[in-house]
Amino acid sequence: MFSRFFTKSKTEDPYAGSQYSQLGGDPGVEAMANRFYDIMESDPAVHALLALHPQPLDSVRGRFFDFLSGWLGGPQRFVEKYGHPRLRARHLPFKIDESMRDQWLYCMYQVIDEQVDDTLLKQQLRAQFTQLAHHMINS
Repeated sequence: MFSRFFTKSKTEDPYAGSQYSQLGGDPGVEAMANRFYDIMESDPAVHALLALHPQPLDSVRGRFFDFLSGWLGGPQRFVEKYGHPRLRARHLPFKIDESMRDQWLYCMYQVIDEQVDDTLLKQQLRAQFTQLAHHMINS
């Protein structure tokens, strides 16, 4: 009798309130992932960063979308396909120094500035991505 008050509706968004949802779900997060790599491919300021990536970037774009989806509070696609991200371990074969970190953040900050209107969300994302990028330094 009271269970109807304590169960989630089948139509309720399981990601409501998450950054994933605030960014527009799959379309918004996929646009972020793709724009990130568009900038990397077109901006000479990040040529060295682009050189670290296998070409063409199609599969990398997809994996980045999968990662961002879960990292931002949405579906855990990356974990389902590849297991725990172990980002630092996966990136150990690549020399990631402060210059690479800065180039990566240059691309990501541009994406955030272009695609995120909410000031608080923009600040949160910048802080989270900055922390993540610092963590990746291995040289």
